[in-house]
Amino acid sequence: MKNLKNLERLQQVHNLIQQEKTGTPKELASLLNISERSVHLLLEQLKDYNANICYSRSRKTYHYCNDFDFKVSISVSVLTGNEVTQIFGGSYFLPTNMNLAS
Repeated sequence: MKNLKNLERLQQVHNLIQQEKTGTPKELASLLNISERSVHLLLEQLKDYNANICYSRSRKTYHYCNDFDFKVSISVSVLTGNEVTQIFGGSYFLPTNMNLAS
């Protein structure tokens, strides 16, 4: 579940960066209920996926300096007896399902 939480946070940060509504690193940490260090680690993870993330001091927000998109989708197969149940996720990570401040 720790990996799912990390993916959820990455998606949240990505959505806020796209909208240019992150605020300062301290504000972003407060919004996500994580430490500033964790914010920087999430930004580094996005950069590992070739996101060119910039920070505007005048607007006090992170933004992408290049075209970048990040989408999370999950597929889980559950084996019970002789039955296989497949669960496809992705809508969980949509902005409408996340507790983000406007």
